Amino acid sequence: MKLNKIEYFFALLSAIMMLGAVLFSCKGSSKKSEEKQATRETWAEKLGYPEGRKVLILHADDAGMCIEANEAVKEMLEKNWIQSTAVMAPCPAAEDMIQWAKDHPEEDVGLHLTHTSEWETWRWGPVSGTEEVPGLVDSEGKLWHNVPQVVQNASAEEVEKEIRAQIEKAIELGYKPDHIDTHMGTLYATPEYVKAFFRVAEEYEIPANAIDLSDPRVADKYREQGYPINEEVIQLIENYPMPKVDNFTSAPHGSTYEEKVDNFKQLVQKLRPGLTEIIFHPSEETDNLKEITNSWQQRVWEKKMFGDPELQQFFDEEEIVFTNWKEIMERFRERNL
Repeated sequence: MKLNKIEYFFALLSAIMMLGAVLFSCKGSSKKSEEKQATRETWAEKLGYPEGRKVLILHADDAGMCIEANEAVKEMLEKNWIQSTAVMAPCPAAEDMIQWAKDHPEEDVGLHLTHTSEWETWRWGPVSGTEEVPGLVDSEGKLWHNVPQVVQNASAEEVEKEIRAQIEKAIELGYKPDHIDTHMGTLYATPEYVKAFFRVAEEYEIPANAIDLSDPRVADKYREQGYPINEEVIQLIENYPMPKVDNFTSAPHGSTYEEKVDNFKQLVQKLRPGLTEIIFHPSEETDNLKEITNSWQQRVWEKKMFGDPELQQFFDEEEIVFTNWKEIMERFRERNL
């Protein structure tokens, strides 16, 4: 059976709670919280985007995983359907995507820092080598299938070593990533992993997808999803010196293409003003993709939907502002934030 990311996500929830991660409610007085949030300046506003507007990064995950993903992402960026992507450095098609990024310096291409290898047959090992990070690999010498296995076996030092190896691989190929984020949420699975993630981001001056948790509603959302968001993690993010997003979410599934598009519209309509990154996993449809993952249909629809004139018209009607990590960093530096 080929498990998809949603199934692994639920595995993450179960295992993290079994590990006894301490979850904090931090609800407080609802009236006081509402008053506080009404005066809170969003990151979109800090960066100079129009007040009260929804500012989106439409971000394609899993570039480099396979050629099907690369071809979809390249077309979508070239046609300005989306704003950003990130490459999985350990994967078979990573160098193809990095070469494309070098040839298209105007595009926003980061690294999707990868510490898991989730599919049944389409798998990869660590960039740093199995002997360097033994806690990150299974009996086959591949990265663990899911996040709980990483948490149970890999030290923060090993996780950080692999982060650095993946960044150095890109740099050795002649490309400095525009940003870094985390495959399957691994780097938010423990406070020590978060520390490693942010430490490397600061050292290389590459922005991480840090989520501002000063809004209790956002922090509560991630607690409800099973992430160990405690006071230490909130303080780590508070102290992180580079830009943050106000919210982070993913394109919802649908049982039909039409339902998927409608679900995505509802997601956008429910967003609060501020800077939100929305991730998805577009791919071209091939027999190989169908062999890799049973989520292939969702991925094919995610390639199709962002070029759909109906969805593009919806964005216009909603007065959505689009951006990417390149522009975010430019604004951040201009404002000396």
